[in-house]
Amino acid sequence: MSGHSKWATIKRAKGAADAKRGAMFTKLTREIIIATRQGGPNPEGNFRLRLAVQKARDNNMPKDNIENAIKKGSGAAEGATFTEMVLEGYGPAGVAILLEAMSDNRNRTVSEVRSTFQKYNGNMAEAGSVSWLFENTGVIAVETAGVDPDELSLYAIDAGAKDVKEDKGLLEIYTEPQDFETVKLAIEKRKKPVSAEVTMVPKTTVTLPEKEALQSVKLLEKLEDLDDVQRVFSNLEYTDDLIEKLKAEV
Repeated sequence: MSGHSKWATIKRAKGAADAKRGAMFTKLTREIIIATRQGGPNPEGNFRLRLAVQKARDNNMPKDNIENAIKKGSGAAEGATFTEMVLEGYGPAGVAILLEAMSDNRNRTVSEVRSTFQKYNGNMAEAGSVSWLFENTGVIAVETAGVDPDELSLYAIDAGAKDVKEDKGLLEIYTEPQDFETVKLAIEKRKKPVSAEVTMVPKTTVTLPEKEALQSVKLLEKLEDLDDVQRVFSNLEYTDDLIEKLKAEV
């Protein structure tokens, strides 16, 4: 997982995410709508909505956009009806892929996802085929520059983290989903994280030869680009060599 966070951090630093800001806002809006519909429009009493709103703010989404999305989710404003979907598949060399989608047309979404898998040497799988390889986990990534990694690790554990890993300038703090906010707030008192989210973390990862690894990354990126796809997860190990190769392509 640490390799993945390191690569994601590099992409953000190089501005790769900014080029897709419009698409990101669309995905964030859908997440806020669904969260509001499920748990109500008050973030204080709706954990999922709090996370969605915070993520929107972290991505500089305008306040009006956030408020309008909450209104749509609560029925105060008209909007499309979205359904949540979890789709699964395999990439090159059998890398496991799990994706979350929100769609107003399930058949269209499944068709687009299946076509993308096939185009990039992968294939869709039956429900449950790969989901058991992942677990819902809070992940907070902090750059270690200017802090004592060992001290911050102990501080995170005391705050409720279940595990901490350090990898070349990046400290990854893992939490149970219900402890995520508490640990995140504690860490922010010491240093602002470069990323923080509740995500699907692979229980084990696989390291692929360079060719298959690059093919897998291409597939993951193409799946992420689909309008209806919210998030994509895999058990691909982002090794230092792979990250260096990808950095050259950003």
